[in-house]
Amino acid sequence: MRVLQIIDSLHAGGAERMAVNYANALSKKIEFSGLIATRTEGDLKNEIYNEVSYKFINKKSKFDFKALLSLRKFVKQNQIEIIHAHGTSYFFSVLLKCIYPKIKIAWHDHFGNRILAHQDNLKLKFFSRFFSIVFTVNTDLEKWGKENLKCSVIKYLPNFASDSNLNKFTVLKGENQKRMVCLANLKNPKNHLFMVKAFHLSKIGSLGYSLHFIGNDYDDDYSKELKSYISENKLSENIFFYGIRNDINYILSQANIGILCSTSEGFPVSILEYGNAKLSVIATNVGEISSVIQTSKNGILVESNNLSQLVSAMELIAENKDAIQEKMGNQLYEIVKNKYSEKVVINQYLTSLHYICNIGNKKKL
Repeated sequence: MRVLQIIDSLHAGGAERMAVNYANALSKKIEFSGLIATRTEGDLKNEIYNEVSYKFINKKSKFDFKALLSLRKFVKQNQIEIIHAHGTSYFFSVLLKCIYPKIKIAWHDHFGNRILAHQDNLKLKFFSRFFSIVFTVNTDLEKWGKENLKCSVIKYLPNFASDSNLNKFTVLKGENQKRMVCLANLKNPKNHLFMVKAFHLSKIGSLGYSLHFIGNDYDDDYSKELKSYISENKLSENIFFYGIRNDINYILSQANIGILCSTSEGFPVSILEYGNAKLSVIATNVGEISSVIQTSKNGILVESNNLSQLVSAMELIAENKDAIQEKMGNQLYEIVKNKYSEKVVINQYLTSLHYICNIGNKKKL
C-alpha cells in the first residue's frame, strides 16, 4: 500500500501532529509513506522520519494550479493509491482527484467544534461525495458525518501519541514533583486564563506548585490578557511560558500533573501524551476526553468554565500527592497503552484502508 498524508502546515497543532504521526508510523508498516505540506512548513518538519518521503508545494492560493500540478507529479511518480487529507486540506485533495481520478481520498476530521459551525460545513458536505472514507477523532463527529456527509464509510478512529522523540534540551523551572504542565498553543478554545485563575484561587502556588505552558505564543490579545492577569496578581514566579518545543517527552518526564481545560476539543493528543508519561491529569469534559479520563480512577474531569470545580481538582491532587498522583498516572498509562497506542490505532487504520481499496477492486470486476 502507498499512502500520502496531506496537511496545510507543519506548525505545532493537533491535526498537524497527527499527520506527522501517521506518516512516521506508516513508514515502518507499508511500501510507501509520504507527507505533503501545502501552504507553509513549521517546527514539526523536524520530527518527520527520514524514511518518509516529504515535499513542500508552497501553495499560494486556494486554486494554485502550479502547486496542484506539483502535487499531481509527486503522486504519480510515487504511485500513490490513497491520499489521507487532514482538516481543510480536503479541498486541494478534491482538486487533485478532478485531474487525477484514480486517487482515493481518506479525509480526517479533527475539528471538535464542527457541529456548531453550520455555515462552514456547506462546502464540506458538497465535496464529501469525492471521499472514499472519513475518519473522525470522536464519536460525536462520526454521528454528525453519517447524518450529513455524502460518504458511505465513516469511522471513528482515536488519535495516538508517538513516544519516539528522544530530544532532551528543555529544563523546566520550579520544584521537582510539583510541576503542572499544559500542552496547548496559546489560543481559543484552550482557555489558558481559566487555568491561571484557578491556579491563583487554589493557592497551590504556596505549596511550591508551578504551572508550565508549552505551545505557540501568537503575541495577540489572547496572550496579552493572559500575561496581564499573571503580572497583576504577582504569579510570575509560579507560571512559566516556553513556546513551541520539540522535546515533549522529556518535558513531561519532569512533570507530575498534566492539565487541559479547553472549551471544545476533538480528541486532544496531549491527553495521550500525558498518559504515556504517567502523569495524573485534570481536564475539562469536552470532546472525546471522557472516553479516556475517568474521574477518581485515572484523572479528574471538570465541566468547562466551572472555576470552583477546577480549583477543587487542583487542590485535591496537590494536597494528596502521595495517595493520588502515582495511582492515577499508572492507570491512565495502562489505558493509553492498551487502547490508544500507535500499534493499536495503525492496525485499525490499515484495516479500513484495505477495505476501501477492496471495494474499489470489486467495482472494477
